[in-house]
Amino acid sequence: MKYLLRSKSAVTGLILIGILIIVAILAEVIAPHDPYRMDIWNSYLAPEGFSGKYILGTDDMGRDVLSRILVGSRVSLLVAATATGVSLVLGVILGAVAGYVGGAVDAFIMRVMDLILAFPSILLAIAIVATVGPGVVNAMFAIAIVRIPAMVRVTRSMVLALKEEEFVMAGQALGLSDVRILFRHILINCFAPILVVASLNMGTAITVEATLSFLGLGAQPPVISWGRMLALGREAIRTAPHMTLYPGLAIVFTVLGFNLLGDGLRDIGDPQLRGR
Repeated sequence: MKYLLRSKSAVTGLILIGILIIVAILAEVIAPHDPYRMDIWNSYLAPEGFSGKYILGTDDMGRDVLSRILVGSRVSLLVAATATGVSLVLGVILGAVAGYVGGAVDAFIMRVMDLILAFPSILLAIAIVATVGPGVVNAMFAIAIVRIPAMVRVTRSMVLALKEEEFVMAGQALGLSDVRILFRHILINCFAPILVVASLNMGTAITVEATLSFLGLGAQPPVISWGRMLALGREAIRTAPHMTLYPGLAIVFTVLGFNLLGDGLRDIGDPQLRGR
């Protein structure tokens, strides 16, 4: 923990992520207006600042932009956390098995991962959602699939390096099962790099979810999503730029928070960088 607090990147990332989590939990409480209420007579209002009724202005239907950004944070965080969790569990299991068992099992798993990596992640996610149908759940599924290879590769490389260590040989000599050696002794030493990849995957998941929602393949109305807000604002980007500016900034700072946390965790896990 002391190394974590010494890292400016990690602390900054934790602050940004902490703000996002608080906003997502208390969104309906701190939102100044009903994010779903339409007021067509007040559509496209420019931001009025803290002294006005609509701090960040209104959209094409007269809905408060700030309130919709606050509530939309829930979708982004939910999709990112769920997709990253699924890719983390599946990626760690597949990577651990591939690295520890080796042989034909390793070759098969890695060729499947290479096949997934052969496609750009966003394009593959779009293809998956377009096939199974739009929606938040399907977006989670697609994002999880495209992020599995990164987790598999990191886990496999760590297992390959650690399975030749003396503590593994000692466990084998004591008659411990391969499952216990792998999940109780090897993977516990892979925690740091896996956590770094998971943090970076969170930022990527938020970006991919926003892209899917922007294209109409992610969150569907009336669910509020930052990507959906960007899509609605693109038609009025010249006359009402605030409709795309503020949701875009929300995405930028959220992704920045997870990337900074990942960079900080990477530096902490590297003894050479830790001492700087």
